[in-house]
Amino acid sequence: MSTTLRLGTRGSALAMRQAATIKDRLENRRFDVELVEVETTGDQITDEAIHELGKTGAFVRALDEEVLDGDCDAAVHSMKDMPTDLPEDMVVAGVPERAAPRDVLVSRNGTSLAGLPEGATVGTSSLRRRAQLLAERPDLDVRPLRGNVDTRVGKLLAPPLLREHERRVEAEADEEVEEFAEYNVPDDAEDDEDEDEDDDSEYDRTVEEWFEDLSELERRALEQDPDVDYDAIVLAEAGLERAGLLHHVEHRQLNPDTFVPAPSQGTLAVTARDGELAEELRSVLDHAPTRVEATVERTVLGELGGGCVAPIGIYAVLQGSVVRTLVRVLDRDGDEQIRETRELPVDQHPRAAREFAADLADAGAAELIEQARRRSDEASGTGGASPESPEPTEDGDRDEEGGE
Repeated sequence: MSTTLRLGTRGSALAMRQAATIKDRLENRRFDVELVEVETTGDQITDEAIHELGKTGAFVRALDEEVLDGDCDAAVHSMKDMPTDLPEDMVVAGVPERAAPRDVLVSRNGTSLAGLPEGATVGTSSLRRRAQLLAERPDLDVRPLRGNVDTRVGKLLAPPLLREHERRVEAEADEEVEEFAEYNVPDDAEDDEDEDEDDDSEYDRTVEEWFEDLSELERRALEQDPDVDYDAIVLAEAGLERAGLLHHVEHRQLNPDTFVPAPSQGTLAVTARDGELAEELRSVLDHAPTRVEATVERTVLGELGGGCVAPIGIYAVLQGSVVRTLVRVLDRDGDEQIRETRELPVDQHPRAAREFAADLADAGAAELIEQARRRSDEASGTGGASPESPEPTEDGDRDEEGGE
């Protein structure tokens, strides 16, 4: 390793923020760190082909290849983007303390899920979120929602802002026409017109003044060209927080016992070659409870399989000598599910997680995952993305934490 630790990261705004937190932690322990921006295959793929990303790990592999090739010493990932199997000689060297694992419902007025109107349109491209939403509210119209965190929030905020902007522009144009017409009013008609004039304008500010009063987030939303008018969207709380948006949008936290998070949602991981550097990184970055929880969640997911094609939520919490683990596997429409909670002994948590996954598979989870896999194969055979396409990433910028 060179004297400067080269830390690989994707170049999206959210990924860079996440990498910067790791850089700060390391520099506080006297590491000299350089962030190395790496363009991944996933960053090059258009929305039309985004449904393939969940199968290829396109946001992850390029970073780890940079490490294996020696161009970077370590790489920062959103752990839930990572395949459960790492390349040979690669290890998860550091697992910092987990951020909030919950999903949140973001709306323009802060409504709850129960408060959404009948048939409301909710945006998400996550199979897991879609199935869990429909399990609670079968009446909802769940539509795809893609892009980075800013873009997704902008797609929610844009429609009413664009309509308001259009109304104001038209009203201002009408006033200009009326002012121009006044020059052609006969002198003897001016007194009568003055009496009829309504001094209360529909808008008390110009379009420019109205625009200046908008927040930066609302101004960016006006740049959107949305094709769907969402009533609400679902994002990862951690992604909104890391993007600096959580306190700027109206949102409601969703109960993780019902809206079970994706495995490792809210968790970062630093990968490196197995060896001395990995041990050093672990000593600086690792949060032992988070590593235990992540190990349980990823072990259950790896044993069950289907993480890219089936709606699977796994949420582990270390509680003393046990790891309380909740797993929810659904069909894609939320009609069927296998749901179970088990307390796993912390001193044997990898083995206990494998046994839990085997029991879940026997209880029907394997059948639901196989149904989802067949449905995914049928959808991908059409040659285009669909609302049922696998979620590509959750914490990363393209999907929300980046959000699922």
